[in-house]
Amino acid sequence: MKKRFNPIKDKSSLIIDTLMSSPDMPADETLRFKIRLAVEETVENVVRYAYDGGIGWLEVSTAVDTDGMTLSIELRDAGSPFNPLEREDPDISLSAEERKIGGLGIYLCKQLMDQVEYRYEDGCNILTMTKIIPGK
Repeated sequence: MKKRFNPIKDKSSLIIDTLMSSPDMPADETLRFKIRLAVEETVENVVRYAYDGGIGWLEVSTAVDTDGMTLSIELRDAGSPFNPLEREDPDISLSAEERKIGGLGIYLCKQLMDQVEYRYEDGCNILTMTKIIPGK
């Protein structure tokens, strides 16, 4: 599944629902819950921060590898170059009041998905998240 949204302003819910309704998504509800949380965090970050005023595009895609055991979700945008994986993980042992603002969403994404990769290519931010689908 591949879809482009343009502009993305005020379309977070639509983008998230589109990704989650992909036929590539696993049927297991617990797995879907984890994937949805990771998708929500990453999509919200792109919609909020990639472009000034949300005027820009976001291309999302899903795919399952040939053996059906790994789901890949890709988010591609032409916003300001930003590698969220370069941010230091938040110190979750601190209280919310003591912690620095930001970074918790991508940390959560890294915990929920099996692999998260970023690259900047041809003027685009590309974030790829993968999840192993057990029992396939």
